[in-house]
Amino acid sequence: MANIIDGVRYTKEHEWVKLEGDTSTEGITDYAQSELSDIVMVEPPAIGRKVKAGEAVGTIEAVKAVSDLFAGISGEVIEVNEKVVTDPAIINKDPYGEGWLYKIKVVDPKEYDTLLTPDQYKELISQS
Repeated sequence: MANIIDGVRYTKEHEWVKLEGDTSTEGITDYAQSELSDIVMVEPPAIGRKVKAGEAVGTIEAVKAVSDLFAGISGEVIEVNEKVVTDPAIINKDPYGEGWLYKIKVVDPKEYDTLLTPDQYKELISQS
């Protein structure tokens, strides 16, 4: 069973979003990293890029698949986790901690409330 943590919200595309003030930290869920298996490359969005919630903003590549990364919330990318670009396997080990992908300066914090709660995300992946 995938690890689903409290204190964050989730997207239907298996990203997590943690909102702190007007900054969101985003990454892929434990479920997503386990489905992808061995992650070998991450191409995050560029710093300064303006993104919309639900928009494809980058890619993540595993030995067996390439998947798009989707923004969980709208805003401007203000930071990228260079550690995971250099060593993508960090995501497999710690998707909610050291394996975060990027940070966004949020335009509309109310978008956070439209994301899935941990219980709603559990329900979503139980149907997979």
